[in-house]
Amino acid sequence: MINPPPDVVVDDLIRRALEEDLGRAGDLTSAALIGPEARASGRIVARRSGRLAGLPFALRVFRFLGGVETRPLRRDGEDTGAGEALAELEGSARAILAGERTALNLLGHLSGIATAAAEAVARVAGAQARIVDTRKTTPGLRALEKYAVRCGGASNHRFGLDDGILIKDNHLRACPSIAVAVAAARAAAGHMVRVEVEVENLDQLGEALQAGADAVLLDNMTPSELRVAVAEVAGRCLTEASGGIGLEDLTAVAETGVDLISLGWITHSAPRLDVALDLD
Repeated sequence: MINPPPDVVVDDLIRRALEEDLGRAGDLTSAALIGPEARASGRIVARRSGRLAGLPFALRVFRFLGGVETRPLRRDGEDTGAGEALAELEGSARAILAGERTALNLLGHLSGIATAAAEAVARVAGAQARIVDTRKTTPGLRALEKYAVRCGGASNHRFGLDDGILIKDNHLRACPSIAVAVAAARAAAGHMVRVEVEVENLDQLGEALQAGADAVLLDNMTPSELRVAVAEVAGRCLTEASGGIGLEDLTAVAETGVDLISLGWITHSAPRLDVALDLD
């Protein structure tokens, strides 16, 4: 079970997306060409293969518009092949056409993220490393994009600034030392909150370990540097590799023994899955 975002989050996003597209006067083209009683049926189809995410959200668009019955044929988290039907629609032709672009935008974007995440996970199969996302998400879409990451078999990092402490380079510029920064974070946060420190070299790594960090973010290190860092940590805290790691780098990075590999591009640069609505 891949828990989706709460309905209240999804409904608010869909409402705003439809308002953005329909504007003040609605679908002028359909209103001019199609009678109010006209009915249509069709299918949402994948134009290329990939991992699905967001199909229930796409179908929810038509429920908002009313007069359309939907039937999903596939589930989020499943792989689909090019040409496969993902869902069937039947009902008001005007409503189907009014919701088409919003529904396909959601489904294509989220499935693209899920597909990218699945490709990354496949590259590290057999290693202990888990693929995680970052906060590099589209404003307003974070809950849905992080859900898509989970549909791809990867895991979520922090959802926001309020559910974990990550002391980065810019934070350290305001502190005398890593030890002072970690101590201040411990004093301010509850016992349930983990403290992670971004380090750029072995000297900083030693300071973070001495300070008792729960995790270290090994930033922009080569695989050989990561291997040395993992040996230095020796299981005393979680190790996370991050910074410029592409799909082609994942196997080498995973083989260093890190616990986590964080990737910003699976949310901010994943190409969308090509999906379409074919009416009968």
